[in-house]
Amino acid sequence: MSDASPVTLGRIDVYPIKSLPGLQVSAAGILPVGSLEHDRRWALLDENDKIINAKRYARLQQIDCAFADDLSSVTVSDLTTEGTADTFAIPGDLGRLGAWFSDRLDQHVRIAENPDGGFPDDSEAHGPTIISLATLLQLTAWFPELTIESLRLRFRANLELDAPKPFWEDRLFGPPEEPREFQIGDVRLLGVNPCQRCVVPSRDPQTAEPYPKFQKLFSQYRRESLPNDVATDHFNHYYRLAVNTRLASGQRQGVLQTGDSVTG
Repeated sequence: MSDASPVTLGRIDVYPIKSLPGLQVSAAGILPVGSLEHDRRWALLDENDKIINAKRYARLQQIDCAFADDLSSVTVSDLTTEGTADTFAIPGDLGRLGAWFSDRLDQHVRIAENPDGGFPDDSEAHGPTIISLATLLQLTAWFPELTIESLRLRFRANLELDAPKPFWEDRLFGPPEEPREFQIGDVRLLGVNPCQRCVVPSRDPQTAEPYPKFQKLFSQYRRESLPNDVATDHFNHYYRLAVNTRLASGQRQGVLQTGDSVTG
C-alpha cells in the first residue's frame, strides 16, 4: 500500500437479514468472531432448517425492506405487487414476519437469529467484505445500464473505501495461505481472498431479471483490468470481486467508523 494518496473508509453497510437489502450506518462494532455487529444476524430457514437465500430463490430479490436505525423494527414490501408495506417489531414479531415470507415464498419460513456471528457465506473469513467506490465506478463503465446503487445491492459489500483507483482493494489480500494484515482505524484485519461471486449479482436487485451474459462479460473485463501487483494465484477464474477478511491475531473487538484511515 505504497500510494501517496490516503485511503479512508467511506461507507459502511450491514445486512441484518441475510439476502435482503441492508442498512447504511456511520459506525459498526466488530464481534469477537470478526463479523460486523448485526450483519446477517437473522436468516430465513425452510422446514428443514436450511437457509433460504437469494442464490436459490431469486424471488427474495423482489422483496424490499427498511430497518429502523436502532433495528427495533423492519418494514417489508413485495415489489411485485402494489400492496402496502408491513412493519414488524424486532424481535417481538419475528414469528409473524416468518409467516409473511411463508405467504410470498409458498413454503414454511421461520426466522433464525445468531447474535454472536450471524450467518456468513464464508466459513473461513467471517470479517467484513471490502470494495472501493472507484471499483464500483469502473463497473458502471463496463455496464453503463447499471447505477452505483444497483451495483451496491448486487455485490453487497460491507465496507466501501475511498481509494485512488479501481481495484485498489485487491492489494489487501496476499497469496493463498498467506493472508495480508492491514488496519482500518484501530481494527486490524487480514485480507484472505477475492470474493467468489454467485448468481445474485447477475440479476436486477429489485426485479430479479437476469442481465444477459453478465458473468461472462464481467470475467472478461476483470481479467483485462487485474492490477499488476495482485496475488494472482487466487484467480482460478475471474468472477471475483471485493475482499473477504477475518480478524488479525489478537484482535478481539473494535469499532469501525466512516472516515477511518486504511493502513498496512
